[in-house]
Amino acid sequence: MGTNRKITEQISGLNQAAAAVTEIDKKLDELIALLEHAKIDSEKVKLYKQRFNDAVDHCALEAFKQLDNEALSREELLNNLGRLLEEHPIDSKMTAEIVKKSTTKRIVLGLIGFVMVTLGFAMIIMPAPPYFEMFTIFYFNNDDGITLMDLISLLIVLCGIYLLVMSLIKHKKGI
Repeated sequence: MGTNRKITEQISGLNQAAAAVTEIDKKLDELIALLEHAKIDSEKVKLYKQRFNDAVDHCALEAFKQLDNEALSREELLNNLGRLLEEHPIDSKMTAEIVKKSTTKRIVLGLIGFVMVTLGFAMIIMPAPPYFEMFTIFYFNNDDGITLMDLISLLIVLCGIYLLVMSLIKHKKGI
């Protein structure tokens, strides 16, 4: 009895989706007809295009957020996922773009971390200007010690190491 009800719910959901698609097609045809007769400059075209793309992206993301409901059973989640994938297909091109963005972000983060570590060590090794040398925090002897420049350099090195580690760790949530 329960499976019959779920099947009828799925069928009614697919019928509603099909009706919504035909209504969207009608509205899109109306929009195209309006745009053909209107005289619009290129700035307005860009604005309309951006608004349309944002609306489509928002609609697709909102549909998948329905799966975040923890009160649903695994079977219901699986059924909802199947229906959503039928309504909003995700192809390998889209997933490749997501992976490419994530990889690029991690590479850039790693490069920034490496540059910061290198800069920090270079600041420690190179002689500091005299106005930083006068701020010695801890003296080893009369001529040498830990200066303010060394502490700033160490802070830069630690930030760089943090960025390097964060770029190497794969995040379980999000991209």
